[in-house]
Formats: sequence, C-alpha cells, structure tokens
Amino acid sequence: MPGGIFDGFEPKMQKPVFKKSYLFVLLLIIGFFVLLAINPFVTIGAGERGVVLNFGAVQPLVLSEGIHIVIPVVQKVIKMDVKVHKAQTNAEASSRDLQEVTTVIAINYHILPDKANMIYQGIGMSYKERVIDPAIQEVVKAVAATYTAEELITKRPIVSTAMKDGLMQRLHKHFIIVDEVSIVNFAFSKLFMEAIESKQTAEQLALKASRDLDRIKIEAEQKITQAKAEAEALRLQKENISPDLIKLRRIEATMKAIDKWNGIMPKVTTQTMPFIDATNIE
Repeated sequence: MPGGIFDGFEPKMQKPVFKKSYLFVLLLIIGFFVLLAINPFVTIGAGERGVVLNFGAVQPLVLSEGIHIVIPVVQKVIKMDVKVHKAQTNAEASSRDLQEVTTVIAINYHILPDKANMIYQGIGMSYKERVIDPAIQEVVKAVAATYTAEELITKRPIVSTAMKDGLMQRLHKHFIIVDEVSIVNFAFSKLFMEAIESKQTAEQLALKASRDLDRIKIEAEQKITQAKAEAEALRLQKENISPDLIKLRRIEATMKAIDKWNGIMPKVTTQTMPFIDATNIE
C-alpha cells in the first residue's frame, strides 16, 4: 500500500541450511577416498609378525597379530612368518672309520617372534639358505666324525640327539629355534653295505651254533643225571638184597615154572627140567 509502514523495506534472502550439510558430506567422501588411497592400516595375520621400517630403517617395534596404523609414505611394514617350518637338507660326511656317508636331515624350526626385526636386519628373508642349510652341513660332518659307520646305524637315536643339540647351539645365536631333528636316511657305499650284511649273517650263524651247543650240553647233562639216578637205584637195590629175598625170588621163579608146565613130559627135550623140591615149598 502506498504510504504504508513497510515502504522502503526489502527482505534479505537466507542461504539454505542443506547446502552446508551437502558440503560436509562431500568432504567426508573425499577424505574417505584419500584415506583409502594412502592406506594407513596394516593387518598382521595369525602366525606373523610385522617389522616396521622408517624410510627403510628397521625399528625396534615388532607388530603383533591384529590391525595397526602406520604413517603413510614414512613407514613400511614387512610381514614375517613365525610358524613352525620344515627344512630338509642332504649332507655328506665321513664316519670315524673313514666311510663316506650321505645323510638326509629334516628339521622343524621357527624364528623367535620378538626378534623378527633382528633376523630381517641381519639375515633377511632367505634365512634357510643362508643360515640353516650350512649349519646342518657342519653339524652332520662334526657328529658323523665321532661315530663309526656301523654305530651311525645301530645308535641312530643317540646320533639324532647329538645333531639336534649341535643345531640348537648354532642357530640360537641367529634367533632361530630348532624344535625337532629327524634323520630321514643314511646311505653308504655298496661295498660297505655288503660287508655289513655278511657280518650280520655270520653273527646269526654263530648265534645259532651257540644255541645248538647249549642245547647239546643240556641234553648231555640230562642223560648224565638220568644215568646217575639209575646207578643210584641199582646200588640201593643191591644194598637191600638179603638171603630171605634171594630165597623168595627162587620160590617165585619155581612157581612161575609150575604154572607154565602142562603136566606132560616132553618126548625130546634139550632143556633140563627144573627140579622142584616140594619140601622147600611152604
């Protein structure tokens, strides 16, 4: 209305509130994608440890299992397996009696989890080829030299224990723990194996002969014992013979003769008829 109280007053335009919310959401989305791009998170799996590097320098911190935050660009994490592993190595050595021995050794081992950074810094990831295999070679040579070739076979558990002790001592200074050592195989020359087989055959034959001799001795002793018993029985019978016993034996013989006679006199005889004295028969 002309001349009204609102003449000359123009209302100001206000910015919508949803524009600020839209800007905030946009910034969040951009930040999320930037975060994914730089990836400041690292996951250490089961049986692993993380070695932290700051611009390539190994740090004292060793990351355990789980999710960790690292500084992008500055820090890098190297994952190392700390589970039990198996290493099998062929080793050649000489026994105390100068026999050539080819051995296959299998060991179970794991690295010390808290010293993963030291292993990475001092040895690297190829610690099996650099440390474990040479240690097995040296230990096998040292242990085999203290036993003869035959003892390496007959004393296998003792030899295995000696090798385990040697490997534990050598690898522990590299932060590697030896869990078990197994001797997979011992191989000798063909000539030596034939000699061992011949020796075993001879020992078996000697054992059989010894057993046969023992059996013969036992049987002879049994016969001697039996003969002594029979002689002793005859001696006792002889000591018990008396005139009355002799008289009784005669009467028994006469009675047997009478029982056998049928009452008929033989026409021709080449034997003397027994004379029976009836007056002696009571």
